Amino acid sequence: MSEKKAITFSSAIQEVSWGSWYDHVKGYWVEKEKKNILYLFYEDMKDNPRREVERIMRYLDLSLSDEVISKIVELTSFKSMKENPMANYSCIPAPVFDQSISPFMRKGEVGDWKNHFTPEQSKMFDEDYEKQMKDVNIPFRNLI
Repeated sequence: MSEKKAITFSSAIQEVSWGSWYDHVKGYWVEKEKKNILYLFYEDMKDNPRREVERIMRYLDLSLSDEVISKIVELTSFKSMKENPMANYSCIPAPVFDQSISPFMRKGEVGDWKNHFTPEQSKMFDEDYEKQMKDVNIPFRNLI
């Protein structure tokens, strides 16, 4: 009988994502100023989508009317995108992307991880995150 190997969050992230998620995120964060990268966070977009659209506009040095900004906010809402075949991947054939196994767009909720992590898993992740990301100050939020 084979022994079960203990899997840490770090090793799970490493195995699932074909490389370290931590290294990937830290690498882009460190390069953001040199390479002119705009970081967007899902929680910020959910919290205040108009503010984030305006951030993108400033980043791209664009000026749009309030009406156009409002339309962008409306069309990029989770609800609107979940109903749009070009955004929700429902136009992709099942042999390529089988939505019955896992839909591309799930709930669009911030903090849904709480429904999947036990308190112990949450604590383990928090500890691992703190250890792995101690050398960068990325303003992640996991709740609004």
